[in-house]
Amino acid sequence: MKNRFLILICSLLFGFTGQSQEGIPVYFDYLADNYYLVYPSMAGISEGGKIRATARMQWFSVEDAPNLQTLNANFRLGESNSGVGAIFFNDANGYHSQTGLKLTYAHHLKLGGDERYLNQVSFGLSPTYLQTSLDESEFVSAGPDDAITGARLSESYFNVDFGMSYSLMDFYAHFAINNLLSSDRNLYRYGKGNDITPVVDNLRRYLVSAGYIFGKQEWQYEPSVLFQMTDFNAEQTIDLNFKIYRDVDFGRLWGGVSYRRSLDGTPFATADGFGEQKLQLFTPIVGANIKNFMVSYNYSYQSGDIRFDSGGFHQITLGYDFGQSDRKYDCYCPAAQ
Repeated sequence: MKNRFLILICSLLFGFTGQSQEGIPVYFDYLADNYYLVYPSMAGISEGGKIRATARMQWFSVEDAPNLQTLNANFRLGESNSGVGAIFFNDANGYHSQTGLKLTYAHHLKLGGDERYLNQVSFGLSPTYLQTSLDESEFVSAGPDDAITGARLSESYFNVDFGMSYSLMDFYAHFAINNLLSSDRNLYRYGKGNDITPVVDNLRRYLVSAGYIFGKQEWQYEPSVLFQMTDFNAEQTIDLNFKIYRDVDFGRLWGGVSYRRSLDGTPFATADGFGEQKLQLFTPIVGANIKNFMVSYNYSYQSGDIRFDSGGFHQITLGYDFGQSDRKYDCYCPAAQ
């Protein structure tokens, strides 16, 4: 019980797992050609379709450590300019867990050029159904406590994500608003003294990213950046990414590194007073596209004096692409090919 409680507290205070967001935490799987997991506008952006499955585990040596599983598929509707997709996810963190389903519709508008020239703006909308649980059955209190029910609580929520993307050959940019609607989190007020339990109904999160792919022959290089901010507490983080691609006979090999840093620090007590620490994650990632299949692995290491465990965060992604031509556009743009 003690470990599970500490996991939840550390995750919320230091942002280790992104659990301040209701819905899918934003990790680094988007770097494995999985931008649809973050941006609804990417549903059906390619000629055919894509399937991606991910599994993430933190702190292997810790019981009930945070873990996440996602399964998503998206594809274009025939020869139309529309795409659809679906995401199923399961996320657990100590005593807190959530399971959800996102359904997506996206529309893609070509802005000019011939069929080999990529110049496109995309819009997407993802209604989301979420089931959240909080297990307080093992919580112990010496006396009556309005903050503890002693039961396993469960509550359903509905929300909407909105996204838009722009692709111009080797350049791309994305924007999204997650949890667009206000939604009372009654789970954290059920059976409690409502006068002392604050209402948190604004879980909105903003995401912006951009990148460019250099190189036209066997090697390609892709720098990119992703910025995200939560509306409720104005928490901000930025990802600085760099990837390298190498074309081979059987497909493509690639690898890279990401550096995530929070722009706001979390205070903590020291022997001499108080300190402040900003989240810093270093994430190398490797992967391969073998014909229609894709596999990738990334490992995130957290730096800083205050850490729950010395172990890192492991994530693996498996994928399958279908209905794709060899190269639809005259660019090295993995997400749109």
